[in-house]
Amino acid sequence: MTQEPGALDRMFHALSDRSRRGMVDRLGRGPASVSELAEPLSMALPTVMKHLGVLEESGIVLSVKTGRVRTYSLQRESFADVERWLAERRSNWNGTFDRLDRFLAEEQSK
Repeated sequence: MTQEPGALDRMFHALSDRSRRGMVDRLGRGPASVSELAEPLSMALPTVMKHLGVLEESGIVLSVKTGRVRTYSLQRESFADVERWLAERRSNWNGTFDRLDRFLAEEQSK
């Protein structure tokens, strides 16, 4: 599955902030309410909501509102395209290093 062109940009932007990464780490242990996510942070609730909006817009989290409580959960499958992108880069880098190793071995044997 390939995401739309700007999807990776939004995900990397969302993960570029330490507070948002902390929220993602917390959600890795299971769903949490806004107040649970805000508890360890030293920021106002509207700021926390703004960060959660960035995470939701990027597809990293999903929210459900039940009554007055909004609960967020991690969308683990959203990381598949990031993992695929990184794997492609890693494969290219490994191929480049393998060619460099062969070149250096040939030069050394001359």
